[in-house]
Amino acid sequence: MRLRLNLFRKIKILLILAIVTSLFTCAYTTWIIPDNLILLENEEYLYELKSLLPLKVIHDKQQSEILHLEKGHFKPVSQSPFYNPILMKTLNKGNASLKVKLFGIFPIKTVRVDVIPKEKIVVCGNTIGVKLKLDGILVVGIGEVETVDGKSVIPVKDTGIQPGDFIVQANNKDINSISELIEAIHESGKNGMHLRYRSGDVYKDVHVYPVKSIDDNKYHIGLWVRDNTAGIGTLTFYDPQTLNFGALGHGITDIDTGILLPIKGGEIIESSILEIKKGEDGIPGEIKGIFNEFKDNLGVVHVNSSLGIYGTLHPHVLNELPGRYYPIAVKTEVKEGPASILANIKDDEVVEYSIEIQKVSLKPENGSKGMVIKITDEKLLNETGGIVQGMSGSPIIQNGKIVGAVTHVLINDPTRGYGIFIENMIKKMYE
Repeated sequence: MRLRLNLFRKIKILLILAIVTSLFTCAYTTWIIPDNLILLENEEYLYELKSLLPLKVIHDKQQSEILHLEKGHFKPVSQSPFYNPILMKTLNKGNASLKVKLFGIFPIKTVRVDVIPKEKIVVCGNTIGVKLKLDGILVVGIGEVETVDGKSVIPVKDTGIQPGDFIVQANNKDINSISELIEAIHESGKNGMHLRYRSGDVYKDVHVYPVKSIDDNKYHIGLWVRDNTAGIGTLTFYDPQTLNFGALGHGITDIDTGILLPIKGGEIIESSILEIKKGEDGIPGEIKGIFNEFKDNLGVVHVNSSLGIYGTLHPHVLNELPGRYYPIAVKTEVKEGPASILANIKDDEVVEYSIEIQKVSLKPENGSKGMVIKITDEKLLNETGGIVQGMSGSPIIQNGKIVGAVTHVLINDPTRGYGIFIENMIKKMYE
């Protein structure tokens, strides 16, 4: 009897361990498999997956014109039982999906596959001026107004308006500039005015009573606002067929509120470098320049996203832009080791500088920080100290392909920073 109980306990423990192991493996496998793969058309890709348990990948036959699986099962590689390969052949551009099932029965994940055109793009690396028109009037601060009768008041105090919100209407009329908001405030005076503002995705309506300031004898509502922004960055690439471009590799955020700025539009223009403020530990460097506004702009900006800014170049500027054709590398081709960047730190000359890709992370949530890079070129280090503000968007080249762009600098070590995979920028441009 005692032997039977001991045997039963052992079986129970083994079952519990098996269940826990299976659950852990499922969770780990789900986490390690990407939500999305971006592949180039007319290519073969060997994708390897770590898994302790057998998996089956199912492909919709209706999508066979886009993607073909050489094998339907992950089979262990002889060198390691934990790696399982699958060979994928891309045929045409489009979208497909792969369903991953545990033991071929239990669905654990659906992977979206985007097949994009296999085209060479023109890689640039020149600094540009960026001017953006905001979608609404951004509130960057709230303050007291000293009135003509000696009181300190905040007219918008009880309205719910906060820094980071956008004023979109005044007295039931759309407003597109600070001057229009000021005009509406003056016209309303002490009689009060209606404001509509956007907080996140929610629109709210409030009533505000302007007060006359002792400083200028004009009406105010106690808001500090902004309707545009501008800065220096780097043009990464453009598609010679469509003239669509990508730049910066990260979004433009507001310096006061930190939010990603929604825009109505914008433009990129030529810039001239005045000087380089060298980066030091704890103090980021900067490319200081001016906009060449006496010339026609280079193109228009349509999108400001967390993965960069995107728009369309004007045809007449193509002969003026530096650049050469490079094939695109998907992120699975990016390897740790030597690489280079194209950067413009003097006049209009784009120079290739050596770097090292120190870390590659394929996690989709990394966005604009898929790579950790280190500047190794002594000339660039002597000139800039490493990565400086304004170099965001500098193309990263490895093995004759463009693999990404510089996005951020590590404040405590300006020789190191982050880069975005070029496939993320290409996909965003095509959206």
